[in-house]
Amino acid sequence: MNMPTHHTSELFKQLGLPNDAWSIAQFVSTHASMAQGVRLPDAPFWTRSQAAFLRESLSQDSDWSGLVDQLGKALQDAAGPAH
Repeated sequence: MNMPTHHTSELFKQLGLPNDAWSIAQFVSTHASMAQGVRLPDAPFWTRSQAAFLRESLSQDSDWSGLVDQLGKALQDAAGPAH
């Protein structure tokens, strides 16, 4: 069985966000501190529909779940160590 392969730019497009490399990097930089210690779908910067998509992706282990996990890790790593 072949699993669909998505890229970060496709996840951002799915979320209705600008999906070029600069915009993705800017998003991570801007939102990293707000994501510290929070599950990605619960972060305050998502709309309801974006949060629902992220939550559903993770709970159903969809083909998006790997990218959702990567985005969460990128935001946590960019925020630095928790205090």
